[in-house]
Amino acid sequence: MSQESYIDKVLNRFGMKGSKLGDTPIAKGDKFSLKQCPNNDLERTEMQKIPYASVVGSLMYAQVCTRLDIAFAVGVLGRYLSNPGLQHWKEVKRVMRYLKRTKGYMLTY
Repeated sequence: MSQESYIDKVLNRFGMKGSKLGDTPIAKGDKFSLKQCPNNDLERTEMQKIPYASVVGSLMYAQVCTRLDIAFAVGVLGRYLSNPGLQHWKEVKRVMRYLKRTKGYMLTY
């Protein structure tokens, strides 16, 4: 089972088709906390322009079907759906760059 075409559609939909390739879905030592969430109205307004929940939802679909290798990263990033910060968005883009590099990975029965 392959989701290569789905991953291509997701990358294209969210403007990541021309991005660099990523090595890992999450870096060793990355810390996530509520301190990274927006603290003022300016940051909240800026994050409202970013389709964070849509991207994480798309990653969750890929994770559930064939891409178990991104499950931990997507699970952690999904905790911040109600109030994501810029650092969370950067990590979502990291996962998408990783998927771009590994889009040919598939499950074989």
